[in-house]
Amino acid sequence: MNAVVLLINGTALAGILVAFMDDQEKAILSIKIAFKGFMQILPVTLIILIVIALLLGFVSPDNLSGFIGQQSGLGGILLIGVAGAIMHIPAILSFPLAASLLEKGISYTAVAALITTLTMIGTVTLPLEIRQLGKKFALLRNGISFVIAIVIALIVGVAMEATLWQ
Repeated sequence: MNAVVLLINGTALAGILVAFMDDQEKAILSIKIAFKGFMQILPVTLIILIVIALLLGFVSPDNLSGFIGQQSGLGGILLIGVAGAIMHIPAILSFPLAASLLEKGISYTAVAALITTLTMIGTVTLPLEIRQLGKKFALLRNGISFVIAIVIALIVGVAMEATLWQ
């Protein structure tokens, strides 16, 4: 385990101990609520992790890099942006996916496009958004968000390349 994992887990454990010393009933109730929430997201989380693991296991880094790597240019960035807009992955799971993609040689720009579109575009929730906010507003918001997400990805890519060359 690395230091960050130990720090996070140690802080959580210390928090639980403090909560138990303060009010044992409330501490137990909060653990039960947290466990219930964890169990609700566990099936979806496991499915997403399995699909990502299979994808990364069966698709060679060269093929992946050909679609969304440095040489794919703006087309690859748009492709992964569309994939991010369509997928419905919780943001917390997108970060390990991003790390895996970076390890496979995918550009910072493409990974930033994936993360930003995952969090900014609501393709899965679009019907609800249309019903609540209206079709024109929902489509406009998602379209503008997509453009902004791609711009953010390009800025991140340029900034990371500049940082790596120093």
